[in-house]
Amino acid sequence: MSKTKPSHVCFHLSCWTLGMVAFVQILIAGLAVSVRVEAAREVRVEERVVTRLINVAPEPTVAPDEPAPPVVALPPPPELPPIPTLPPARPLDAPPIADPVVERLVMEAREARVAEDMGSAIVKLEEARAKAPDEPNVHYELGLVYETMAAFDPTLAEKAGESYQKVFELGTTGAGALYPLAARKLRDGIARPADFRGKLALGRTRIFKDETFQNGERVVLTIPVSAAPGSEPEADDFFVQVDFFDKPNTGDPIPASPDSSTTVEWISGGIDWLGGEELLRVTYILPEPDPSRSHLFGRRKYYGQVVKLMFKNELIDSQAWPRHLATQTIGPEPAGLDPLFLDRELLPPDFDPNMPLLPPLVDEIPLPGLPPLPER
Repeated sequence: MSKTKPSHVCFHLSCWTLGMVAFVQILIAGLAVSVRVEAAREVRVEERVVTRLINVAPEPTVAPDEPAPPVVALPPPPELPPIPTLPPARPLDAPPIADPVVERLVMEAREARVAEDMGSAIVKLEEARAKAPDEPNVHYELGLVYETMAAFDPTLAEKAGESYQKVFELGTTGAGALYPLAARKLRDGIARPADFRGKLALGRTRIFKDETFQNGERVVLTIPVSAAPGSEPEADDFFVQVDFFDKPNTGDPIPASPDSSTTVEWISGGIDWLGGEELLRVTYILPEPDPSRSHLFGRRKYYGQVVKLMFKNELIDSQAWPRHLATQTIGPEPAGLDPLFLDRELLPPDFDPNMPLLPPLVDEIPLPGLPPLPER
């Protein structure tokens, strides 16, 4: 027993020694690995010289200038044929009446309407319509008659519209020039005199006595007729009537002499209501009387006039000068401004009596007291 104990101790010591040696080797191996890993983490920079070959593009060669091509003159273009001018459109004409009996009845009815015999006009037109129910001239004339009578009986305006509607339905082929007339009547409606009171009136009349006129007496009236915007009547719906009066040496004013003459014209030519006013020029000429007649009845001289504005044969405005002449006609005494007399002494020497409202065409009217305008 005593011999085996030392060997056992030696065995244990040897085991512990080997364990310590193994542990030390493992520790050394771990340290070596850690040092190698740390060395691998260091960044190493290496510089290398790399040689590259760069291809330089050669400079472009400039081509020599080519000679400019010769300029060739082009021949002038051929002339185009002239544009053919179309003939002007032929205006529409009223369709002729095929039946001579119907034509005679329409003409007689028209004469009766102008003479204000509406009863006879309607009878003749009804007879013509029975013979030619689709004749546009009959229907249009019947519409004019009913429209004139509507000034006194407003219920007849509907019949006038029916007559115009029949003309309108025939179109331009059947009604010709009556078609646009009927279309305008239907568009504007049937105008009555009461609708134009206060919308159509006479302006201040200008009176010019031409003292240079020989062989009698010459008086020129310029009468303005004004219309409110939107109420301009047609030229056939109204007219201006002027009744002149003379005065003998003794006695009261009397109507114009049968030997006198009166001319009426619109200064603008046609009635277009440009500016809302139209000017009517009325020239009254009283010739020199026969000495034998002037000895018996006295010498007549222009005294004045009564101006009446009629719409569809109904008086809607009037003026009289002198004012008491209004009692010579039917109706109340008119009001308004007195006429403006154009005195020859106050007019320029080159004043044109045919255009008493217009200035001279060449020289200006001199105004006293005003300095002359500077010349440019």
